[in-house]
Parts: sequence; structure tokens; C-alpha cells
Amino acid sequence: MHTLRLALAEFFGTLVLVATVVGSGIMGTQMSDDPGVALLINTLSTIFVLALLILILGPISGAHFNPAVTLVMWAKKLQPGVRVLPYVIAQITGAISGAILANIMFDQAPIQIASTQRVSPGLFIGEIVATAGLLVVILVFIAREQARFVPFAVAAWIGSAYFFTSSTSFANPAVTIGRVFSDSFAGIAPPSVGPFVLAQLIGAALGAVLAWAIIDSTHKKENHV
Repeated sequence: MHTLRLALAEFFGTLVLVATVVGSGIMGTQMSDDPGVALLINTLSTIFVLALLILILGPISGAHFNPAVTLVMWAKKLQPGVRVLPYVIAQITGAISGAILANIMFDQAPIQIASTQRVSPGLFIGEIVATAGLLVVILVFIAREQARFVPFAVAAWIGSAYFFTSSTSFANPAVTIGRVFSDSFAGIAPPSVGPFVLAQLIGAALGAVLAWAIIDSTHKKENHV
């Protein structure tokens, strides 16, 4: 029952996150023909909601909303293995539900399949960078026992990465899958999902290693002071 409650928090959080990503993407394109303006609207909505969701649900489930984060937390022994599958299922179903909800809110067909192709070496590298940075931010703050700053640090990273990565920082396999179901500004075509998810998993692993190196070097430096 406890694991179910935690998974429900992950489902709800991921649903709201993807509804925000997709909904603000649709709203952005309706408000302006300028893709830069649409991206700014999309970014601001996403980072504000993301920070709020982590603040609200972090004390309950950890507020992962992201299979890559869940897997790294398990690998780092910060998450029991029994929660991994329920979390990942909840995150993916929540992401799909969030996209459908956004479509309905904007009077569009509830279930769509995105047509936006996002396959290129640059986009692949962009997702590695975005996801690696995300994991470094989370793990370093946790290691410093400053988890209270994670909501704001994660929002700052994602908001910045929206603009400095070529992929606009999906950095999340569940969100990537969910965005398949909206043929909008925020959508991603099915053939692009595999490369994106692979890049995200590589980035998560790289981020975990980088965080370990940063934390270890910091501890060694402190011990020599």
C-alpha cells in the first residue's frame, strides 16, 4: 500500500508535468507565430510547475517523475529496488495521460501521434548533456545534504537547457514517450523516441559518474584543509 501511494504521487506529478509541457506548447503557438516566443512560454510554464511539483511531492515520493532519475537513485542505493518498476510504470502512464489531458483542454483530438522528427547527431548529444547535467545537479545537492535546494536547482537547469541544448532538454524518457501523443509544438515523432531515450540513459549514467567524481574530489579537498 505504501509503494502504491508513492507510485500514485509519481503518476500525478508526471501527469501534471507533461500536461504543462504540452499545454503551454500549444498555448505558445496559439499566442504567437514566433517560435522563440512559443519556446519562452513553454519554458517558463514548465520550470515553475516543475519546481512546485518537486516542492509538493518531494517529501512523499522523491518527486522523480523520470525513469532515468529513478534508475540512478536505485543504482546509488538511494532508492529501494522494489519501487523501481512501480515508479517507472507510474511515470510513463502519467506522462501519456498528461499529453491526452492537454489535448482535451485545447479542444483537440484526445489521442494524437506526433509528426515532429527529432533525429540528428546534435540532438542526440543535446539530450546526453541535458540529462547528465540534471543528474549532476540532483546528486550533488543530495550529497551536500542540501536537498531543499533541489526544486529550484532542477528548474534552473531545465530552464537553461531549454535554450542552450539543441534538443530543448527533454532529459526524461517518460516525458519523451508522453510527448509522442500530441502532434503539437511539444511533440516528438515515434521514430525519434528510441534515440532520445538512449541518449537520456547514457546521459544519466554519465551524470552519475560525474557527480561521484565531483563529490569525491570535494570530500578529499575538505579532508586536506
